[in-house]
Amino acid sequence: MTATTLTRPEATLPAEVLAQIQQVVGATYVTTHPADMAGRVADHRGLYQGHALALVRPGSTAEVAAVMRLCHAARLPVVPQGGNTGLVGGSVPRDAVILATDRLTAIRDRDPLNSTMTVEAGCLLLTIQQTAEEMDRLFPLSLASEGSCQIGGNLATNAGGTAVLRYGTTRELVLGLEVVLPDGAILSDLTGLRKNNTGYDLRHLFIGSEGTLGIITAAVLKLHPRPARRATAMVGCADPEAALALYDRMRARDADSLTTFEYIDRTALQMVVDHGPGCSDPMAERHQAYALVELTAPDPEADLDARLEHTLGAAFEAGDIADAVLASSEAQRAALWALRENLAEVQKAEGASIKHDVAVPVSRVAEFIAAARQGCLALMPTARVCAFGHFGDGNIHFNLSRPLDMTDAEFLTRTEAVNRVVHDIVVAMGGSISAEHGIGLTRRAELRHYKDPVALRVMEGIKAALDPLGLMNPGKLL
Repeated sequence: MTATTLTRPEATLPAEVLAQIQQVVGATYVTTHPADMAGRVADHRGLYQGHALALVRPGSTAEVAAVMRLCHAARLPVVPQGGNTGLVGGSVPRDAVILATDRLTAIRDRDPLNSTMTVEAGCLLLTIQQTAEEMDRLFPLSLASEGSCQIGGNLATNAGGTAVLRYGTTRELVLGLEVVLPDGAILSDLTGLRKNNTGYDLRHLFIGSEGTLGIITAAVLKLHPRPARRATAMVGCADPEAALALYDRMRARDADSLTTFEYIDRTALQMVVDHGPGCSDPMAERHQAYALVELTAPDPEADLDARLEHTLGAAFEAGDIADAVLASSEAQRAALWALRENLAEVQKAEGASIKHDVAVPVSRVAEFIAAARQGCLALMPTARVCAFGHFGDGNIHFNLSRPLDMTDAEFLTRTEAVNRVVHDIVVAMGGSISAEHGIGLTRRAELRHYKDPVALRVMEGIKAALDPLGLMNPGKLL
């Protein structure tokens, strides 16, 4: 698979600006050597190859602000970068300064009684989860990349994950932000308040803005009670419609404890079984659709296993499910979760894939999967549909893996046609072409094609007001 090149190697950082930046952050934390920046100029999927003027790693918000003032004065574009784990090319530089947040790792405040934690943007998501556990609390954002992604990037992309059904997206887990604006001004709004009705709620401008409006340097995160009990099961269903019927049943019976309802089709599961480390088929018979479901509760006396068994028993009697495997130990629970968490990576072993991160109303997820499958196979009969995702919040990763009779390059020439088929169906169902991955470079043209023109005009007006020189992560999103 060949990456799209975004390079213009003749572009360089003026020597005087380089010297000024080095004086601010220290020469150790500034480099212009291509070898030192190699891992920073390409995206996680290998779709884009960019070019950076420099890699700068400030160690404080004050240093971030000083660097931004220098870049603003010199009219230099800046790309904020966290763990660089995004899937749409949003942190790939095009003749820009990479401002990395990996040194901003302080946990500034812990407040168990207020159920908040104030963290800097470079903190790993896993570190935040572990710190919350030490406080006997839960930070529920959970992603496959949590060991390498940084909270600043999670905020900038409004990350979703496997617990949105119960706790909401990243946007709903943030109470306050600290942001360095394009001109170097610092917006300090690190409030831990649940109620604050004093004008525009500015945090929501920056959450999901993909680094195009400013650089998030710190945040006040909302914590939740830590689960003391869990019950986990993998369920086999005849088709997506049966899985949706199971979800509706569980939502009615177990809404106060239902945390996860993840959908996996047979093709996706088989890929994990074939390529996932230590993964095996959870059931003796194969099914067309599977659901990974989990109940959680903070009450250590809650008998969630019995509750889950009762619900699944009723679903079996009604014909909604064909089989189920309940985890009876933490090791079994981890094995079931591995079938879901390895999905994104194992697809690489099957060749190139055309990926879609879409959302439709929950009531239409089964209908969408059927319609998108039919439309894509009509276009490319030998394509392998790999559908999985967050059934309970309507977010489906509808991916196509390369047909066995095609090369990667030939398959990827069909990307635009496949996108049109899938996204036309999504929009006709009142859905979104990007549920949690963002727009970045990959979906920029699609956003222009589908987004309401008035909404685009408002977004462009906000961008012009905060970044009139267009220096923040240029070429992304808008």
